[in-house]
Amino acid sequence: MKKLILAILFLTVLSGSLVHASDPYRIDIEGPINSVLADFVVQAMDQAQSERAPFVILRLNTPGGFDEGMRKIIGKILLSEIPVIVYVGPSGARAASAGFFILLSSDLAVMAPGTNTGAAHPLLALGGVYPLEEGKASTLVEKVTNDAKAYLKSIVEKRGRSQELAEKGITESKSFTAQEALDGKLIEFIARDENELLQFLKGKVIKRFSGEEVTLPKEIGPLKPFQMTLRQRILLAISDPNLALLLGLLGLLLLYFEFAHSGMIAPGVLGTLSILLSLIGFSLLPINFVGVLLILLAFGLFIAEIKVQGFGILGIGGIISMLIGTLILVDAPQPELKITPSVALAVVIPFGLILMLLMRLAIKTFKRKVETGLEGMVGTLGVTQTALSLEGKVLIRGEYWEAVSSRPIPQGQKVRVVKIENLKLTVEEIK
Repeated sequence: MKKLILAILFLTVLSGSLVHASDPYRIDIEGPINSVLADFVVQAMDQAQSERAPFVILRLNTPGGFDEGMRKIIGKILLSEIPVIVYVGPSGARAASAGFFILLSSDLAVMAPGTNTGAAHPLLALGGVYPLEEGKASTLVEKVTNDAKAYLKSIVEKRGRSQELAEKGITESKSFTAQEALDGKLIEFIARDENELLQFLKGKVIKRFSGEEVTLPKEIGPLKPFQMTLRQRILLAISDPNLALLLGLLGLLLLYFEFAHSGMIAPGVLGTLSILLSLIGFSLLPINFVGVLLILLAFGLFIAEIKVQGFGILGIGGIISMLIGTLILVDAPQPELKITPSVALAVVIPFGLILMLLMRLAIKTFKRKVETGLEGMVGTLGVTQTALSLEGKVLIRGEYWEAVSSRPIPQGQKVRVVKIENLKLTVEEIK
């Protein structure tokens, strides 16, 4: 009886592991490729390998991204212990620039109808400005282009894909539809959706980058989407330069309110948190220090506008400086990876005007005469109640005060308070 029970348990565990092993992973790569997204993909592929998944599908929809994140994903694909299928989908998706490299590095490249790939010419920004291709700038751009060509060539050679079309995607920024990519032997299949893709993969023999051939199972379980952790979702969100900019400027305004109205606490806490999140977001992006200097210059011009009354000229200069600084702050190859002009205009101009208004009010407050307490007595007027030779009494604000004067002042004479010390007033005669 015990042997029978053990046999049943063994078969149950074995069948469960077999079903578990036939469930492939799906990893979604949505949006610009950066270090956060690359780390997520690597972590998901590691888990798929540890759970002995038969293969993993990377569903790709990206305008491109940073070179570091792209190479990290490609390196993981080439060294993966299980087959990696890259699927550009659903219809309407694209695999441009860095996505083109990732697609061609896969063990099996598949696209959905109505998708496109290519446009992989490397863009090079020097100090946030794209150089004209002439002279030294042309040489530098040529070096980067040749490096990208050699990198992709080393991959497509092993994958048996068209080197000519892959090179055109770099040198000519050529983009390919799904049908053009299939006809040109850049991809292996066009699938309308994931169900058609899974049917195509059943029993499929795939040649790995190492030359080894792997046969996929004929029975494939449903795709298991790999979800980001809360930490990864937060980091991915704040790595958007537009959101990082909004958080930073909002944090500065909240901190100003906390300093101006000490003790409110909430603006200080929220402002500090916003600035920290902004700094974390920008730390995940390549920063152009020329943009940082222009933003610092803008703050200097705002302060100068308040101090010297520049009739708006210095303030306008500060807004222009901050606007240019934010536009070139992120040293990214594609416009999708940078702060968009619409967001910069919508944020910088109101922020500059509000900041100058608040600074003007703050400076006026500091310059305003104290009107309460003992310090508020200085400058007030009164009448002597006794003759002042050295000491005497004066009436100020309906109160009698001990007063001293450096010169004799007769009784009934108007006086002005010059100083107060130890509850004794120093006054001078008003003639």
